[in-house]
Amino acid sequence: MNDELNSLPVVVVGGGPAGLMAAEVLSAAGVAVHLFDSKPTVGRKFLLAGIGGLNLTHAEDLPAFVGRYGERAPDCGRWLAAMGPQAIRDWAQGLGIDTFVGSSQRVFPTDMKAAPLLRAWLHRLRHAASGVPVRFFMRQRWDGQLQREADGAWRLRFDGSAGATEVRARAVLLAMGGGSWAKLGSDGRWAEPLRAQGVDVAPLRPSNCGFDAAVRGRPGWSAHLAERFAGQPLKSVGLSVDGGAGRHFSRKGEFVLTATGIEGSLVYAASALIRDTIERDGHATVFLNLRPDLDADRVLREVAHPRGSRSLSSHLKSRLNLSALHTALLHEVLTPDELHDAKQLAAAIQHLPITLVGARPIDEAISTAGGVRLEALDEGLMLRSHPGVCCAGEMLDWEAPTGGYLLSACLASGRVAGEALLRWCERPNAE
Repeated sequence: MNDELNSLPVVVVGGGPAGLMAAEVLSAAGVAVHLFDSKPTVGRKFLLAGIGGLNLTHAEDLPAFVGRYGERAPDCGRWLAAMGPQAIRDWAQGLGIDTFVGSSQRVFPTDMKAAPLLRAWLHRLRHAASGVPVRFFMRQRWDGQLQREADGAWRLRFDGSAGATEVRARAVLLAMGGGSWAKLGSDGRWAEPLRAQGVDVAPLRPSNCGFDAAVRGRPGWSAHLAERFAGQPLKSVGLSVDGGAGRHFSRKGEFVLTATGIEGSLVYAASALIRDTIERDGHATVFLNLRPDLDADRVLREVAHPRGSRSLSSHLKSRLNLSALHTALLHEVLTPDELHDAKQLAAAIQHLPITLVGARPIDEAISTAGGVRLEALDEGLMLRSHPGVCCAGEMLDWEAPTGGYLLSACLASGRVAGEALLRWCERPNAE
């Protein structure tokens, strides 16, 4: 073992937002941090997420914000008490990055870009005011083993292009992301090794994901719908789903028709409920409202209006401004008799059932559910079974919709874990 790496204060495994935030907390307090990552550079998923505009957080009031975390709201709420939406904006401002609130209440950097923020952040970490900069070791993949020594220190091994590197540290942070976007480093390969060492890890599942549809028992769309309309958006539509047990989703927004089903922001917002319903029942039925801005009586009057020699598609376009995609979906789901019955057609326009039979593969998902169960951690996110080892970020068992909630909780959990490790390192003797 390299003597330099034989007695480290803290090793951070993973260079995403959670790992970098924990490193910042520790470095600012004068604790030496050595950060290892399997990729050539840190923050790769962070940068990709910012290509269309980096959504840092959300400006809604804190109770509503915390409620976005579903069953894990009480836990995530504790993290956000340490670093909530306004604190995140203040933190970005401290890096020289101004932010603004968009029309959807999402918060973005003024220039919309992720790269300037990451550059400023890494500069701070490498030139810490405390005089103890974070050191980065890239292209180093942890082998998944945690070996505790007699004095309480932890031994880890990393495999790199130049061979194996062993390190020995008083404290460790694991922040390796979930199971989506494997090419960027979040591949979930840590789950099985941790499970084998007694850590309670829930299976990783896709979250903020698309779904495959089925029509009349046939998987996927018809060839006509898939070939002509795949990739086209449905805007300003309503989507609702009843998952039972008091769980219900209903919202207006937009999504995209895919070759096999549906995806996009409105679908992502309902994805946890849809996924759980499919896992329980084998399928989930979502209902589309193609004209949510009109009442049912108005829709029926327009559908029933005499159409003369016009085609049904032209009639619906003229009376209700339904697009060719809207009409194609109606043809996909309804029988010919239903299409020519004004009452049934009008009802379907505002309550069109779409059967979904499976989530898309996990590596297509924006994020994942599952991971290290929070019950296996104390309030500082330290593993009860591994004193001195904390976990943070997406590798924990929580999920949230897009809109700044994912990044906010990753940053907040990194701060909580960093503060816990700081307290651990300040103890005379780690137990």
